[in-house]
Amino acid sequence: MGIKPGSIEIKISIDKSEGTDEVMGIDLIFRIAAIGILVAILNQVLIRSGREEIAMMTTITGLLVVLAMVAKEIVGLFNTVRTLFQF
Repeated sequence: MGIKPGSIEIKISIDKSEGTDEVMGIDLIFRIAAIGILVAILNQVLIRSGREEIAMMTTITGLLVVLAMVAKEIVGLFNTVRTLFQF
């Protein structure tokens, strides 16, 4: 994050396990969409095979995975705002 005279530049980054900083982009949306498509396909296959309980558990698991991903991004956003305003 750098501040230049006359302009403000804000860089939001996420920490990866490899230790590289990367600007948050559209890859998060693609990951969420891929999880949604995979869960929808699994849900339909399980329902058609008569395993409604397992299909429901698969749907709930997919939802929890996506919520965990989004929560991690929100924590990063709050940390960036805290650093920006020096709370």
